[in-house]
Amino acid sequence: MSRGIDGITEDDIAQYLSLNPAFFERHAELLAEVRLASPHGTRAISLQERQALLLRERIKGLEGRLMEMIRHGQENSAIADRLHRWTRAVMLAREPRALPALLVDEIKSRFLVPQAALRLWGVDAAFAHEPFVLAEPGAVREFTDGLTLPLCGLNTGEVEAAQWLHDGTPALSIACIPLRSEHAPGSFGLLMLGSPDATRFESDMGVDFLVRIGDIAAAALSQLLPR
Repeated sequence: MSRGIDGITEDDIAQYLSLNPAFFERHAELLAEVRLASPHGTRAISLQERQALLLRERIKGLEGRLMEMIRHGQENSAIADRLHRWTRAVMLAREPRALPALLVDEIKSRFLVPQAALRLWGVDAAFAHEPFVLAEPGAVREFTDGLTLPLCGLNTGEVEAAQWLHDGTPALSIACIPLRSEHAPGSFGLLMLGSPDATRFESDMGVDFLVRIGDIAAAALSQLLPR
């Protein structure tokens, strides 16, 4: 810390100027006389010019933040529109047996998810032999019951249900979305999303959107449960 006359420090001067903004009004000539090094070259500039440069840099930073907010707003609006269209397609389904396949196909097309699959268990006897039913859920059900929120991350091979996604292309990242109903104890199904892109479903990504997907899917698929 630099000390000046009689032990006055730079901090003392800075504090004085901040508490006395009228100082430069009383000594306006200093704004032009004080010469500072330009941050963009070797020439000296006045205090007024330096202030103008700082203001321009701050405005540029604010403009960048504003553009980022607009971009995020547009992305969120697009996601909300896709969710709306997917929900509408699910609600318009009239044939319960076709609902699981429709739900998966709509997720893949609406949200551009390369791989998706789901399995249900504990369904009504009328649907017991459908291809989407897991007759012996065992470890899958135990795994799903343990999920309080959707689980995302790299496909390390530890999640048995990731095998449902196999379509000739390995799923490098996955999202596991539990399906629950207030009319059934525990979980009654698991929705799996996958991608050959290892960064599509990262372990630290937000899952609020996936929670909504799971809630809507579970509400629609609950009509396949015993009444």
